[in-house]
Amino acid sequence: MATRQLESELFGRSISFEYSENWVGYSLLSLRLIMGWTFFYAGIIKVVDPEWSVREFLLFAVPEGNPFGSIWVTMANDWAWLLTPLNQVGLTLIGLGLLTGTLLRLSAFWGAVMMLFYWSAHFPFENSLIFSEHMIYVFLLFGLGAFGAGRIFGIDAKLEQLEFVENHPRLKILMG
Repeated sequence: MATRQLESELFGRSISFEYSENWVGYSLLSLRLIMGWTFFYAGIIKVVDPEWSVREFLLFAVPEGNPFGSIWVTMANDWAWLLTPLNQVGLTLIGLGLLTGTLLRLSAFWGAVMMLFYWSAHFPFENSLIFSEHMIYVFLLFGLGAFGAGRIFGIDAKLEQLEFVENHPRLKILMG
């Protein structure tokens, strides 16, 4: 099994450790597919339900004492017409991007943004002072983007080889 040595500097301290390339690859692929399915399923069930609206969530699922309560009520009453399709399509496309490894960093970024909104809507939490599952998703998405997990059995590996992308290397920021 192939191993590598990682050397880095974190918080002003040098770190070094050995890791298994194979297991990191399996782990990243598994995390990408699990997160992709989580987003895709959450989105597609909203897309196919003609009754679903973000309005009900914003008005009735936000806990009492949420510091952003008035913002959520305004969004529910004045912006549900826009936020409902954005939520449905956003979750679905983020999920597809993660599942297929297409524009992974872009998908991971917008997935993390959505999860930060969900996190702030669920505050205060029943079982934690500051963390919820939404913050776990944010950091998992950050890790997938940092490692370029879209290159592991993903379309990004092929996209990065296209002449257009080779001629415009900044596009690779969206991939990986």
